[in-house]
Amino acid sequence: MTAMSPTDDDALQLLPPSPDKELDALRDLVESTYLNHEPALVHIRAGALFARLKALNRAANHAARAHKQATADSRHEMDQTYLSLQNLLYEKRHLEREIEKCRQFASVYQDIPVHSLEEFMQIAPEEARTEGVLANEHQLMLNRLSFELSERQRLDLKRKELLKEKEALLKDSKAKLATMETVKGHIDTFMKAATEAQKKVNDLVQPLPATPESQPTPAPS
Repeated sequence: MTAMSPTDDDALQLLPPSPDKELDALRDLVESTYLNHEPALVHIRAGALFARLKALNRAANHAARAHKQATADSRHEMDQTYLSLQNLLYEKRHLEREIEKCRQFASVYQDIPVHSLEEFMQIAPEEARTEGVLANEHQLMLNRLSFELSERQRLDLKRKELLKEKEALLKDSKAKLATMETVKGHIDTFMKAATEAQKKVNDLVQPLPATPESQPTPAPS
């Protein structure tokens, strides 16, 4: 905690009274006006003045030390204030650099196609597009990105479900195709066997001779 520097009034109160009055009295003692006075009285008067001068000297020394301390305290307070100012200026420059870095930072979301604001207002949940959110540009962008993420996750889940259905249909189609190929093979084998059997039957069975009844009668002329 820095010491409080004294005000101008306090500094004036620390100053001792001027010794000019006592010095003038000592000069008067050596003037001709005091030559006819008793030496003892002059010595007493001079001793009192010297005692007063010593007291004033001590007061002056005390005031000088007090002023030196006040000056040191003021200088210390000024140094602390200057140091605090330098720290604030350093922090200011640091924050300015960080702000500039943030402004120059190319975020990924700037290259990602997202729903337009109109689409967001139409399909986003009500709590994501309240009046408070719309008034805060930063929060609005965060909500739009969050909504875009949830939509993409939903669509990705739907895509995976459709892929599973597609794979199941392809598997079922392949199974049915394999069954059809098997049935076709059985039919071809059966038709081949039936053709060979018919040929053998034809080779074994002789055709019957034609009978007179079976011959057609000529028509009368």
